Amino acid sequence: MSRRRGLPTRLTYLGHSTVAIEASGTRLLTDPLLRPHLLGFLRRRSPLASHRAPQAPDAVLISHLHYDHFDVRSLRRLPGGTPLVAPAGSRRFLERRGFRSLIELREGESAQIKDLRIAAVPAEHRRGGRPGAGQVGSLGYVIEGSDRIYFAGDTALFDGMREVADRLDVALLPVWGWGPRLGPGHLDPSTAAEALALLRPRVAVPIHWGTYTPIGAPRLWPWLTTDAGHRFAREAARRAPEVEVRVLAAGESLFIQR
Repeated sequence: MSRRRGLPTRLTYLGHSTVAIEASGTRLLTDPLLRPHLLGFLRRRSPLASHRAPQAPDAVLISHLHYDHFDVRSLRRLPGGTPLVAPAGSRRFLERRGFRSLIELREGESAQIKDLRIAAVPAEHRRGGRPGAGQVGSLGYVIEGSDRIYFAGDTALFDGMREVADRLDVALLPVWGWGPRLGPGHLDPSTAAEALALLRPRVAVPIHWGTYTPIGAPRLWPWLTTDAGHRFAREAARRAPEVEVRVLAAGESLFIQR
């Protein structure tokens, strides 16, 4: 797809894996999680303003069906009928929860949302993870319009990231989670910086860190809400110094100028 000139791409980080993307006259929202509590024991630590539903998106990208990436209550804050782009096999799970406008993608497939092409790319992350989700897998997405944006969803480091690295302008990379330890299938600040060496974007933004923590965690592990994104920036400066890293607070926007 040729790159279209026009207004600059705007990325607004809303916390955890939720990013509002405005590009080529099209609005997308990734993995919406827009409320103060999750699962009864996770509390949001970012400002209240970031809980509000963003401007109505043209589509929502769902990377996988874990609770912190597919949140029914957050999705119901959006206008009814908003299309959801989700991994193949999600339809039954989504329709049982009242979502009917669905686009299922497998790795290598793509969909057109207005002037943006959405391509599904691999992710290495645990399947299933909640009742009814079965063995639905995980995806990342490459969004192509005036700029090329990689939204990794949730993933471990894998060599196939090299195949995504074709003139990327922005990489939205997870750099932690919500607890003091990470299980398999995740990036930490060091491995996320290694991913940058494979992806070679112009700009990288750390996501999936510092937004939700267990009740009592700021007292036990104060670094959970402050450290991972900045550690990633330091590691990236060492491993991929040509990449500009922008650490965004929840609610903060980044404009991509060409």
